[in-house]
Amino acid sequence: MTAPVLPLEGKVALVTGGSRGLGREMVLAFAHAGADTVIVSRKIDSCEKLAAEVTAVTGRRALPVACHVGDWDAQDQLVSRVYEEFGKVDVLVNNAGMSPLYSSLEEISEALFDKVFDVNLKGAFRLTTLIAPRMAAAGGGSIINISSIASERPTPDDLPYAAAKAGLNILTKGFAQAYGPAVRVNAIMAGPFLTDISKAWDMDAVTEKLKALPLGRAGEPGEIVGAALYLAGPASTYTSGAIIPVDGGRTAMR
Repeated sequence: MTAPVLPLEGKVALVTGGSRGLGREMVLAFAHAGADTVIVSRKIDSCEKLAAEVTAVTGRRALPVACHVGDWDAQDQLVSRVYEEFGKVDVLVNNAGMSPLYSSLEEISEALFDKVFDVNLKGAFRLTTLIAPRMAAAGGGSIINISSIASERPTPDDLPYAAAKAGLNILTKGFAQAYGPAVRVNAIMAGPFLTDISKAWDMDAVTEKLKALPLGRAGEPGEIVGAALYLAGPASTYTSGAIIPVDGGRTAMR
């Protein structure tokens, strides 16, 4: 019997915000699909821990890199390190994000506002412009931006985050035009997922609210994987500039 062909065999996937939550699940899924991975977050310890797990479980190479993606100049160092190690990036996932709590819109400081846009929008812009041209020169690649349903359904509680993610949707469509046909650029518009951030939720209130969704619940982190693997792999070769909801059906409730 021949071994099954893995859809990402021989590929290199870089995931920002890759050490926990949705990022962690995508790193593990890409490695199981045959890819070597680059795990990026601000805390090197968590990256190293996941990298060791990836290699132990899948046998794939995993490079842990500490980088604050909201730091424009730090992106250059990140890209240099990755290309020195692997010589290429086939899949880039701009997953790093943050949505800090605030007491009121009037209380939001300039520093908080800038930080939200730096991590959620500026970082994805900068990393894409560094990597996409190299992807195109090498013959192709896939870029996946992790957006949010908040980009279409904002609330007063997440307005700067929602605005940044709306900007990420625009970048997705613009980058698809800028770097096609070799590079495909798409986004996953995520709904409520039970990641680390959900620990701050009032779960009784959230659970009651989510009953109105067609699927009636929040997502488990691993449920992001199907869309991510589709967009990263050969099944999506005619998909670019798409923003795909993975939100329990919330987008359907118009």
